[in-house]
Amino acid sequence: MSRVNVYESEFCNEIVARVKYNEKLDYWNGRNWGNGGLGMHKGITKLKDGRFVIIIGSQMQDSKDYAYIVSKEEALQEVLKSGNLELLEEKKFAELKTLYEKLCELEEIDEAETTAE
Repeated sequence: MSRVNVYESEFCNEIVARVKYNEKLDYWNGRNWGNGGLGMHKGITKLKDGRFVIIIGSQMQDSKDYAYIVSKEEALQEVLKSGNLELLEEKKFAELKTLYEKLCELEEIDEAETTAE
């Protein structure tokens, strides 16, 4: 499996780590697996120091795959957008699962709950 450079942010050119390439945030759009546009793919992982990383892959000629550091909130947003909630069951994403569970606590009030009060 290939490795990609990890940058401090999407706009920084200093390499801070290298990670294995993956496409864990891709979803089926009815014709292809992808995420983020034509020929684009997205993955996610976590560094040993606890920081989350978004991986960007492209099938376009002469483009290079890369990755960048994101906050845990941004990482969760990427998982939610992809619809790949099974990722939250992976041990390395336990922190994201906790964040997700807090988010679920804020869901709308059910009609049955309002009449019981």
